[in-house]
Amino acid sequence: MNHADPITYAVQSRYSDPGVHAALFDDLPSEIPQLTEVVRNLLIHYRGGGIEFTGDRLEEINHRWIDAMLATDQRRNGTPLATLREPADRVAGCCRDYALLTVSALRHKGIPARSRIGFASYFVPGFNHDHVVVEYWNGERWVMVDPQVEPAEHWGFDVQDMPAGRFRSAAEVWLGFRSGALDGDLYGVDPSLPLRGGWFIRDYVFLQLAHLQRDELLLWDGFGGMADDLEMDLGPTDEIAALLVASDNGDEAATTKLAELYRDDPELHPGDRILVHSPSGTAPYRIDLTTRQKVNAQGE
Repeated sequence: MNHADPITYAVQSRYSDPGVHAALFDDLPSEIPQLTEVVRNLLIHYRGGGIEFTGDRLEEINHRWIDAMLATDQRRNGTPLATLREPADRVAGCCRDYALLTVSALRHKGIPARSRIGFASYFVPGFNHDHVVVEYWNGERWVMVDPQVEPAEHWGFDVQDMPAGRFRSAAEVWLGFRSGALDGDLYGVDPSLPLRGGWFIRDYVFLQLAHLQRDELLLWDGFGGMADDLEMDLGPTDEIAALLVASDNGDEAATTKLAELYRDDPELHPGDRILVHSPSGTAPYRIDLTTRQKVNAQGE
């Protein structure tokens, strides 16, 4: 597949595929306002939803595959997806899950859609939170949507057709950080947490590439050349980031080069097993992406 062609993103990935639950999408609307309303009815943010999740409920944030997410919803609720769920009955997740569920439903309708990894400036003044949003192809252009937030809230812009600058891709932020134009400490999970800064932005460049190649990983997945420091040659990351920005700007040669690098370079690709640093509090572990089985941190 040519990843410059929007139709590539009309095909379900192994993560977005609803599997045996596909029929649940049949009656959902294709229009973005109505569809994202359904998505917010199904999910609740594990940190920002006003409910303290523990135990198995908190482990729901590690739903990697949409079919698993839908299975949890149906075990709990057993009703059509548009039927109202009380907040406590929704599946616990994060921005990645809002985005991927929206992408999955759009792809089911044959609409090209993809998840985008980066940072949002509109949650807390002066800080840029890590975030995942959606782009869908409207036949003429990619339209950026934040499916997690209520459009009726006062954001100062249309969250269902977001203007440039409100959300910046990880690659854009990385290049700004490397040039000295951006302060890396203003980009991360939260200003009160150490999960921010240059190393964090760099890891998100890896995640951005993976999502664009339709490997829509969890935000706490680790693989390949990702690290919690910058004690390495940063030139390859600079190259990937520059290619990502060029690809976003319509450079088909950059798009093709990214697909080749992703396929061939084990530093850029998750492979068959991935390290999970879940915020649920469990010790790091590996998941076999083929069998979906958990193995220990050494991969045994």
